[in-house]
Amino acid sequence: MPSTVGAVYASRPAPWTAPLLYGAVLVAGGYAALSGRGPDGDLHQNQAGGRLGAFVATMVLLFALDLFEYRRYPTRTPAGPAVVLLCVRLGLFVAVAATDGSGLSRVLFVLVPFTAYFAFGRRAAGALALGCVGLAVATTPHSYPDPERFSDLLMFVVGLVLALAMAAAAVEEHRLRARLEASHDQVARLSAAAERGRVARDIHDGLGHHLTAVVVQLEKATAFRERDPEAARRAVEDARRSARQALADVRTSVRALDAEPFRLRPALEDLVARQDEIVLRWDGEESGHGEAALTVLYRVAQEGITNARRHAGASRIEVTVLLDPAQARLTVADDGRGFARRAEGFGLRGMRERVRAVGGRLEIDSGGGAGTRLTVTVPQRQRQGEPS
Repeated sequence: MPSTVGAVYASRPAPWTAPLLYGAVLVAGGYAALSGRGPDGDLHQNQAGGRLGAFVATMVLLFALDLFEYRRYPTRTPAGPAVVLLCVRLGLFVAVAATDGSGLSRVLFVLVPFTAYFAFGRRAAGALALGCVGLAVATTPHSYPDPERFSDLLMFVVGLVLALAMAAAAVEEHRLRARLEASHDQVARLSAAAERGRVARDIHDGLGHHLTAVVVQLEKATAFRERDPEAARRAVEDARRSARQALADVRTSVRALDAEPFRLRPALEDLVARQDEIVLRWDGEESGHGEAALTVLYRVAQEGITNARRHAGASRIEVTVLLDPAQARLTVADDGRGFARRAEGFGLRGMRERVRAVGGRLEIDSGGGAGTRLTVTVPQRQRQGEPS
């Protein structure tokens, strides 16, 4: 890990660690002083009182130093001040050890590599941990012949290892959390982009399509108003129908924004309402099919009806829906003039993309003068997330 770790440590990990150790040492040292024990054995009352006062004052300074640092640098201490504060803490730790009769003050030195890990990185913390071990060995020259002192030294080393492990775990947790937040932001951006694309397709396929038809029919009515009043009247009626379909699309979009579940049958009934040349046939229950598949069926019906009336000159259009446990199928058939397969435009290509996105297939049967039949089939397993 590099020594510059400001980007990794955006917040102080485990801020309770140092105050907890200070409290434990304060209780143990205070008890030892009140019981008349000093670093080198029994003490007179005056000596015990003096050591207790110095001990408590030093511990208060440690608490105050931590409080000052956390208030001055609430997220991370810069490298320069961190060096100064670390040296001050080391001096205070030595002063506490000199006045502590319990022997527990050695645990404070565990905080040296622990805090250094977050300020300077792993290598600096490891070096300071080795220095603390060397200091502990130097201050206990009889540790090897004395099993009790050797055990204390061994526990101190274990404490240093655990402190480094805890610091490393905190660093890794923060790094993973930062990556997760970045991933969430990226997912949010991609979701927003996908939603914008979906809305754009809906506007093009639905509202834009019908408004274009309204404009074309009104222009036709204007052009034929004097020469062919009947043709002008039919054009106005077609424009009215396209406007109704545009309104139906807007209502469908509003229902989606209100988080209401999409229902295919009401949507299709709104689409063909008051249009005598369109017949809707329905068989089955839509409750067992996914909303995405049902929405695609609606869009296919919408595009098929619009193409049949605008381009094929159809006088009769049949929309047939069959929903069973295996699949969802919709057919749009008209009696118009048909078209050549090579004449597929943007609308049909967009329709194929929609159907393919939900794992379905689109079939087009059309020939000159024989009408057109669009059939879209979506297998049921798509709702359960199985591959098509």
